Amino acid sequence: MDEYLKPTYYLDFQSAPIQDFVSEHLRGLSERDAAVKSYYFVRDAIGYNPYRVSVQKEHYRASYIIGKKQNYCIPKAVLFCALARAAGIPSRIGLADVINHLSSERFIEKLGSNVFAFHGFAEVYLDGRWLKATPTFDLKLCKKYGVAPLEFDGNSDAMFQSFDNNGNRFMEYVKDRGTHADLPYEEIMEGFRHFYPNFLQGGIPEGNMIDEKPAAS
Repeated sequence: MDEYLKPTYYLDFQSAPIQDFVSEHLRGLSERDAAVKSYYFVRDAIGYNPYRVSVQKEHYRASYIIGKKQNYCIPKAVLFCALARAAGIPSRIGLADVINHLSSERFIEKLGSNVFAFHGFAEVYLDGRWLKATPTFDLKLCKKYGVAPLEFDGNSDAMFQSFDNNGNRFMEYVKDRGTHADLPYEEIMEGFRHFYPNFLQGGIPEGNMIDEKPAAS
């Protein structure tokens, strides 16, 4: 279990920005309450924007991520895991390939696929068991796209729903890529280059999914 509590290059929770957050928001809380509060901070204070994909290694450090207003699933999972470890909670990063039926038309066109490889989520160890948590889509985006925001209470898994509020397909998990004590940066970047060569080689486009038209289900 020690490997899930240690600081790493990416989960650098001993850094000043993470410790400042802990001192201000998590000090004195139970492990469960600290995990829940961290979850909602990552979910809603950092808006989901897949156009924020970066190939720069340093952009995946928790100390860098916490200062951004927008990001995508992998950095958000990294930050949540780092905040959990800062509170003494074992954490690990989960990866999976998913089909997100509520992405925007423009982003799918730019990406060249409706399969999002290496979707990032988190797992935290509370009361003797691992719980999955997905602080990806912020409340504002969920309201626009007509899906209930994903809640986390520290007692049960928080994984994406299969359907939206209108019964349309929302998320499909198509491949499990396992859990990791640290971010497998090189594996992810290699996968991105394989799945999305045009998206990366052409330069990651500017955009914000909340301003775009949802793709047809």
